[in-house]
Amino acid sequence: MANMSLKKVQMPEQDPNVRNKNFKEVALGYEENMAVEEAERCIQCKNQPCVSGCPVHVQIPDFIKQIANRNFEGAYQKIKETNNLPAICGRVCPQESQCESVCTRGKKGEPVAIGRLERFAADWHMRNKEDKVEALKKTGRKVAVIGSGPAGLSCAGDLAKMGYDTTIFEAFHTPGGVLMYGIPEFRLPKEIVQKEIDSLKKLGVKIETNMVIGKILTIDDLFDMGYEAVFIGTGAGLPKFMGIPGENLNGVYSANEFLTRINLMKAYDFPNHPTPVKVGKKVAVVGGGNVAMDAARSAKRMGADEVYIVYRRSEEEMPARLEEIHHAKEEGIIFKLLTNPVRVIGDENGNVKGIECVNMVLGEPDESGRRRPVTEKGSEHVIDVDTVIIAIGQSPNPLITSTTEGLNKQKWGGIIVNEDTLETSRKGVFAGGDAVTGAATVILAMGAGKKAAASIHKFLSEK
Repeated sequence: MANMSLKKVQMPEQDPNVRNKNFKEVALGYEENMAVEEAERCIQCKNQPCVSGCPVHVQIPDFIKQIANRNFEGAYQKIKETNNLPAICGRVCPQESQCESVCTRGKKGEPVAIGRLERFAADWHMRNKEDKVEALKKTGRKVAVIGSGPAGLSCAGDLAKMGYDTTIFEAFHTPGGVLMYGIPEFRLPKEIVQKEIDSLKKLGVKIETNMVIGKILTIDDLFDMGYEAVFIGTGAGLPKFMGIPGENLNGVYSANEFLTRINLMKAYDFPNHPTPVKVGKKVAVVGGGNVAMDAARSAKRMGADEVYIVYRRSEEEMPARLEEIHHAKEEGIIFKLLTNPVRVIGDENGNVKGIECVNMVLGEPDESGRRRPVTEKGSEHVIDVDTVIIAIGQSPNPLITSTTEGLNKQKWGGIIVNEDTLETSRKGVFAGGDAVTGAATVILAMGAGKKAAASIHKFLSEK
């Protein structure tokens, strides 16, 4: 009999006043009985709207049914049929706007906690089972994947399963892309990412690190080396700035640099790890997305006394996940909403000492559908801070498009692709994820990686 509780089974978390001083994972995950209780809330409806709400089409009711029957390994294997990175997706996917947003149980009460159950199944497998790889029939054909973030990993995993000799070329010294450099340890432990990557390696995926494609090798070099197709999944790693006075002062970071130093270079463990990061006592983070929440919560954990989120619209328009906003507030982050910076103020030594802002009011909706913020005259005011972190978005790095002849791109830098096949203007070159769409979500990038893998298989099969 289904569990008809209107609320999800609560997931244990670290106390906010404890966790805002450490980088350990905030949410602690379901224990077995909790997972079974939550799985029993799924009524196994026939139309299964949750499946179409998932960009990689995980057979959600099927894996949840396995959990309800206490077949936890069966649940994991069902997820793995379509998702190469379930432990990651269970933690960072925006389920509330995807699979859970269309869950039938959500019409009256809370939807089934699909993400928490996916995480449970993946974690259970990691704790209790060894990955077994069946011998794959090799095609003898080589494919290159550029970038080891969610799009590249997903594409490479599917290509390996189809028997292709697949090599990922990663610019950093560690694979994982944004999963490693962008998302903090307290939201996505790097050990989890590494285990998912190791699982792909067991499928035969090779990874070459410190390989900056577009500089060390070009795409044409890869074809000359015998690769018959190339997938570009390089993400969006070029930070945007506001273009206001003072952004070149000491103490102004892009969120990209700030989080990379902390996450990938482990600045939170300095000097045991050699890369430091200077965090002041009062920090302003400009932006309202998940990256802004990550930067603010990281600054708090690095010892800042006061951390402000400065966002020009209201909370209702914030693009960050509700869960991340909730966690940030619990941890003491101060929200300065309807507030827009116009100048960063420095002292005589060129160090940040404040940020001048204006108040905003919301006008008519703009092209994004959100109400356009309008400056309130005479509302200039200064927030005293010694660090400013700009988290207003990223665009694709132009290195590959500038060094690859015939590779068409949008004015803002995104690679132009055939939406049906993800093939670019260069024959045999495919692209997907943030490099095409601009910064989006992990699961959408994974969906693009899977789509590209299928297109590459079709392309090579017909070649």
